[in-house]
Amino acid sequence: MHVGAAMFFTDYAMAPGALAQALEARGFESVWAPEHSHIPLSRQSPYPPGGDLPKQYYDAMDPFVSLTAAAAATTRLRIGTGVALVVQRDPIQTAKQVASLDQISHGRFLFGVGAGWNAEEMADHGTTDFKGRHRLMRERIEAMRAIWTDEPAEYHGQTVDFPPMIARPRPVQRPHPPVIVGGAFPYGARRALRYGDGWIPHATRPQYDDVTAFMPEFRLMAEAAGRDPASVPVTVFGPREDVERLKSWREAGVARVVVSLPAAGAEVVLPILDRWAGILRALGDLP
Repeated sequence: MHVGAAMFFTDYAMAPGALAQALEARGFESVWAPEHSHIPLSRQSPYPPGGDLPKQYYDAMDPFVSLTAAAAATTRLRIGTGVALVVQRDPIQTAKQVASLDQISHGRFLFGVGAGWNAEEMADHGTTDFKGRHRLMRERIEAMRAIWTDEPAEYHGQTVDFPPMIARPRPVQRPHPPVIVGGAFPYGARRALRYGDGWIPHATRPQYDDVTAFMPEFRLMAEAAGRDPASVPVTVFGPREDVERLKSWREAGVARVVVSLPAAGAEVVLPILDRWAGILRALGDLP
């Protein structure tokens, strides 16, 4: 089981390159950057875990810029969006950003995607049909996949439509970087099985007592959908520092866990990484 770490990169947090180097030196597999372009002051959409929206959501840097710095500072560490808000992004431009970052990182990019929860944020980007956002996400991902794999590429859907085009560069990874779809069980899992290369549930969401309780049903869903469960690996965000629980998750088939780090300086973050490095040794999962 791989172990990664995610941080809201901000102007007061540890810099992406420095964090990436610290993670790589300690045996972590990946670094992840979430995305929020802005937070509307109306604040009508509730924060999914409950309570007040943390400050870091207002302050997050662009994930593709942050991850470019992380890629340039490392040689082995994988870099991922955790998650990119596809319904707020132009698919043609995003396809180019993904391919460019995969080129710069020499094939280390992981494209975590999600439809988002902040209706006001996505409405400011033109996505006003909140209930239809999942169809929009699917079509945009299908369109990006066509851009990465077909030449010329074209796509004709209900919400995304463009004629034949040339859009380069191609990603290093073939046929393209893995598209890892975030979302709760069962609907997020179904979307991942329909058009993804992996599924991201979040262990801290209130619908989960233990996210791995859904693993047997997820495998059955994969088989019913004609997918090999191994082709849709599960990445769990938000694990606790609990070796025995992590071992049980690994036995249940979880392929990766991603630690949520505070948006803070090295004096706060590095001791957390050192504790997790000890957990990696206890798990026997250091490279």
